[in-house]
Amino acid sequence: MSRPLTVAVVQHSNCADYAANLASSIQGIRRAAAQGANLVMLQELHTGLYFCQVEDTDYFDLAETIPGPSTDTLGQLAAELGIVIVCSLFEKRATGLYHNTAVVLDTDGSIAGKYRKMHIPDDPGYYEKFYFTPGDLGFTPIKTSLATLGVLVCWDQWYPEAARLMALAGAELLLYPTAIGWNPQDTPEEQARQRDAWITVQRSHAVANNIPVLSANRVGFEGDPSAQTAGSQFWGSSMIVGWQGELLAQADTTSTTELVVTLDMDRTEQVRRWWPYLRDRRIDAYQDITRRYRD
Repeated sequence: MSRPLTVAVVQHSNCADYAANLASSIQGIRRAAAQGANLVMLQELHTGLYFCQVEDTDYFDLAETIPGPSTDTLGQLAAELGIVIVCSLFEKRATGLYHNTAVVLDTDGSIAGKYRKMHIPDDPGYYEKFYFTPGDLGFTPIKTSLATLGVLVCWDQWYPEAARLMALAGAELLLYPTAIGWNPQDTPEEQARQRDAWITVQRSHAVANNIPVLSANRVGFEGDPSAQTAGSQFWGSSMIVGWQGELLAQADTTSTTELVVTLDMDRTEQVRRWWPYLRDRRIDAYQDITRRYRD
């Protein structure tokens, strides 16, 4: 027996034009669907530039409601193509309250659910705490007509706890819309270490939880509007990872592209019989994991 699911991730560059960015995302979705994709994931904040390189209150004008213009457009597209779409938006929840939110649109165009980014970075060039309130929906998988999705966002990918909690709640896939890149002033050796670490940690989530991982990242150089840093060269490298950490498909660091892979969703059962990590967890001994530090 097998349960095939053809999944795809879309990778593209961004500009300051909302309509142009959304058109790029839609073109990628259509190309992936033409290759048989049933589920397509877009990159983090795919409708605009990565504005978090600076702290500027004018950028709150970019936020939109959910439901709103983007979910309406992409919901219609999901219904037209009969696919699931995972998008990533700057959500205006209320006046003065904003989130970095992933939205899942089901095959009928309805909103199956959303996930608000839980881990919010605050580093040079990634000043997200200025814009985004940490998520309050928890690590709850989203059920669709095709599969149960463990949707997380970018900085969440560095936290094995998030992946584990999604898996323990029944997620059949882990999905990470992402926006991450190099400081152009870093040495080639440092750039390679950063990208390799990013790839490795996501492959490890697949291994530790015996479920596939999808990651979509943007490409292209985006300057720092304040000129305080050298900007960010987004490294792409979007990927689809199998149950044992194998790279089933990976994009390069510069191209607009789509990755399309057919997964056998019944494979989780077999792999978890071989590697029964969930059976052997010592849940009686993990109480201190909820402490900030064991001191």
